[in-house]
Amino acid sequence: MAVSKGQPTERILPLLKAGQILFGENRVQEGFHKWPSLKQDYPEIKLHLIGPLQTNKVEKAIRLFDCIQSVDRIHLAQTLKQEMSRLNINIPLMIQLNLGDEPQKSGVSLSKADDFISHCKYELKLLIIGLMGIPPFEENPVPYFKDLVTLANRHDLPERSIGMSLDYKEAIQCGSTLVRIGTALFGSRLQ
Repeated sequence: MAVSKGQPTERILPLLKAGQILFGENRVQEGFHKWPSLKQDYPEIKLHLIGPLQTNKVEKAIRLFDCIQSVDRIHLAQTLKQEMSRLNINIPLMIQLNLGDEPQKSGVSLSKADDFISHCKYELKLLIIGLMGIPPFEENPVPYFKDLVTLANRHDLPERSIGMSLDYKEAIQCGSTLVRIGTALFGSRLQ
């Protein structure tokens, strides 16, 4: 996945012209600023929301994104269910884990993940396809990646969104199905 957050359209177009179709954005508003016209010109684009989602932006997110990777709390899951039912849209979702229980990061802690996943899948009947997580920055990511993959396997979730520009090789070796690459493709963000 090419992570295009903070990147202007002129930096995205060369990737689109080269055949890249999977992109990730961090913010709903930024996505709405860039992607509607690009999706019109390149209808094969698949756009994922990889950043935090506020409940007041759920409707916009459902209308623009093909997958939301940042489901991290019950109220958000309930709001997604309600809005998707109202709009008659059912998009795939991923649960964001806080792999290191870091207070500055969003996500469900590993200790609460089993219950949260089950609630989303079986009670709310959301289309949960996988898990997403970012390990603590200055630690070895491998144990965290393995924890996420083990949890995904336990719940029969095929997608594992782990690994970024600096640790994607380790993530792939651990079983990542989706790596999020921004800096390695685009260089530093302009915003």
